[in-house]
Amino acid sequence: MSSSSAPTRRIGGPDSQSRAMLLDAAEQLMVEEGYAAVTSRRVAGKAGLKPQLVHYYFRTMDDLFVELFRRRADVNLERFERAVEADGSLRNLWRLNADPRGSAVTIEFVALANHRKAIRAEIARYAERFRAAQLAAITAALEANGAADQMPPVVALLLMTGLTQMMALERALGVTTGHDATMTYIDDALTRLEPGRS
Repeated sequence: MSSSSAPTRRIGGPDSQSRAMLLDAAEQLMVEEGYAAVTSRRVAGKAGLKPQLVHYYFRTMDDLFVELFRRRADVNLERFERAVEADGSLRNLWRLNADPRGSAVTIEFVALANHRKAIRAEIARYAERFRAAQLAAITAALEANGAADQMPPVVALLLMTGLTQMMALERALGVTTGHDATMTYIDDALTRLEPGRS
C-alpha cells in the first residue's frame, strides 16, 4: 500500500467546542501552575472531558502547545493592529507594549521553548510577524512627530519592547525597583515628543 493511501488517524475539527475547552483548560493550567502542569490528563480533567479527547484533537502535547500559542498570538496581533489603526501615537504604542496582560503565559511559553523546538520555532515565526507590524507603526509615529532622524525606528522599537518585557518579567518575580521612576521618565519623554497627548 502506498503511503498516500495509508489511513491517517482522524484529528477533531478545529471549530469544536471540546477542542476550545481543552485549549482554555491548558491556558488556565499554564497561568496557575506553569507549563509543566499541562499534561493530557490534567488538561482533560480541568476541561471536564475524557483524557483520550486530548489526543483526538492534538496528536502530541507539542501540537496542543503550538495551537495554544497560535491562538493567543493571533488575538494579540489583531488587537495590536486595531489599536494602532485607532491611535498610532508613540504614547499608545508604549501603552500597548507596557500592557502586562498575558505576561505570565508569555514567560511560560519562553521557558517551554527552551525545551521544545516546535514551540521555539513557532514563537520565532510569530515574533518576526509582530515585530514587522510594530516597526511599521513606530516608524509612522516617529515620522509624524519629525523624530525619525533622532533614532532609527528599529532601535526605538527594541528599546521599547525590551524595556517593557524586562519590567514584566521583574514584576512577575516581585521586583519593581526603579519601575516607577522609569515610567515617569518615559511619560515625560513622550510628552516632549508628542505635546498635547496624554
